[in-house]
Amino acid sequence: MPRQVSSDRAGRYVRQPSGYSAFVPKPLPPRPVLHQDAELVSLLSTADHRLGRLDGVAATLPNPDLFVAMFVHKEAVLSSQIEGTQASLDDVLEFEAGAASSGMPGDVGEAINYVAAMNHGLELVNDLPLSLRLIKEIHKRLLEGVRGAEKEPGEFRRSQNWVGPMGTSLTEAMYVPPAVDDMNRAMGDLEDFLHDRRLLPPLIRCGLVHSQFETIHPFLDGNGRMGRLLITFLLCQQGVLERPLLYLSYFFKRNRTEYYDRLQAVRDKGDWEGWMKFFLRGVIEVSSESASTVREILALRVAHSELLQKSLRSANSLRLLDRLYDQPVISVSRVAAHLGVTFNGANALVSKFCDLGLLTETTGGARSRRFAYAPYLSLLREGTERPTT
Repeated sequence: MPRQVSSDRAGRYVRQPSGYSAFVPKPLPPRPVLHQDAELVSLLSTADHRLGRLDGVAATLPNPDLFVAMFVHKEAVLSSQIEGTQASLDDVLEFEAGAASSGMPGDVGEAINYVAAMNHGLELVNDLPLSLRLIKEIHKRLLEGVRGAEKEPGEFRRSQNWVGPMGTSLTEAMYVPPAVDDMNRAMGDLEDFLHDRRLLPPLIRCGLVHSQFETIHPFLDGNGRMGRLLITFLLCQQGVLERPLLYLSYFFKRNRTEYYDRLQAVRDKGDWEGWMKFFLRGVIEVSSESASTVREILALRVAHSELLQKSLRSANSLRLLDRLYDQPVISVSRVAAHLGVTFNGANALVSKFCDLGLLTETTGGARSRRFAYAPYLSLLREGTERPTT
């Protein structure tokens, strides 16, 4: 049975020869145009202001690039968890430090790939406009060697997909995206919109693109993660953010049911305004949280730098501290390689960091010991723990 809809503003459901109905979206921007009532205007203004403050606070960091990697990691873990992965931020960092314990979730590679796809995409969009070719290339990096790798990574689907709980059939699906021919046309329209020079507030453009991409669902797998990556790429490419410090997936994860309901309400009711208000509220919340975290990181670094200057008075100790903001889980051998010292020298320095409460051993005295910069991780860990269900 075709889904009952109250508006065809965003598109319409079209019955397919085999009996199911697939949604065919209309091109962006919405028609009629977004109704910018007082609430939407206020949310947009506040979101712009909060993002500006986040960028400003980040600029006060002595070396902002040292900290970007951890924000990217947090977004990677959160976005992957929305899709059902179990890997936590600690799992990802332990894996990157060379650990692969039997208790570690097998899907940690999905979050690792998200980090790689994010970094790869940011490099590309610095010099090139977002295009279907770039989207495919980034998607290939996202699914390479992990769950979904058998589902044509980097290629738009050549068969029908659908959205629903595990085991749901096509006829029972919660949502059926456009059939292949309609999907290809819709992605062409989306690319035109990405290159459209008409004046639209950057955050409005980002919200519209994310919703439309999720509606089109052009890949057999990885559409949610890819759609959330697009938000970051657009924010950075449009100059709204200098660095990817906004982990918006935290808001989507906390409000997962509403997130999906708002996207569906666009299709069924043409409720673009409801979706945009939800999206902007997310930007406001997470921008404020991110800015607060950056300020806490700055204070932590100042305090720990002063502690090391007072206690150790060693240039290598400050170099190691800087390294920990980029790689907060580390082994003695990696410290030695980074500082260019002997293993024994690195081990002695790590021991001093442990005595000062800066590092904590995470391996219980086993061989190939690893150490975590726990005070820093505690500022970033919230929301990234392994799901309890």
